[in-house]
Amino acid sequence: MKKILISITFATLCLLYSSCSKEQLQNIIKNVPGISNEDAIAALKEALSISTDTSVSILNKLDGYYKDEAVKILLPQEAQVIYSNLSKVPGGNQLLENTILTMNRAAEDAASEAKPIFINAITSMTIQDGMAIIEGSDTAATAYLHQKTYSSLYTAFQPKINQSLSKPIVLGISAESAYQNLINAYNTASLGGVLWPQINTNGLSAHVTAKGLNGLFLKVSEQEKEIRNDPLAQVTDLLKKVFGRK
Repeated sequence: MKKILISITFATLCLLYSSCSKEQLQNIIKNVPGISNEDAIAALKEALSISTDTSVSILNKLDGYYKDEAVKILLPQEAQVIYSNLSKVPGGNQLLENTILTMNRAAEDAASEAKPIFINAITSMTIQDGMAIIEGSDTAATAYLHQKTYSSLYTAFQPKINQSLSKPIVLGISAESAYQNLINAYNTASLGGVLWPQINTNGLSAHVTAKGLNGLFLKVSEQEKEIRNDPLAQVTDLLKKVFGRK
């Protein structure tokens, strides 16, 4: 029994850290009673479930986006010029901060929409998908999830983002209102376009949705790299969760 458990663990480490080839994995599976390709891929699926759940949980909380510089959502491209002229806009600093804060709150609010979509992509993973991930780069699983889920995530995120952008989240002000107030103040300070070109905006929905998803996949890739490259931490934490060992 001990020998079987050691072999199971070794097979799983191969899965998680890409430390063996497909042929080596198949040899391990063949020599261990009760372990099949399906069992090995099931372990990978469970590891991915934990990784995506962790990523969503990190972002779907207060300041999950806002206080993480790697994923913090800033102004859309058409409004980037505001940064260089902010000192000329009355109350500009506070208007800008309110806008950025409410955009990030909207993304934090919407992040939970990813959970069921990730779960569906993971549970429908085939043995061929799993083997390709095992033999791929240290972000192969993230690339798989991006390919399988981005369109569905965007479709699920955008209505929630729209709803969140319209909510009076910060000081009774919604993100859309805060953004429009910022744009109006900027355009007014430009004296109707005399001092600098005015900004025409398409709103925040598409921008916040895309940036929110970019941040989500960044977090998933970080979790995947940790699984692959930190064996000691994952042997004590992740594998216990996978196999339920005490």
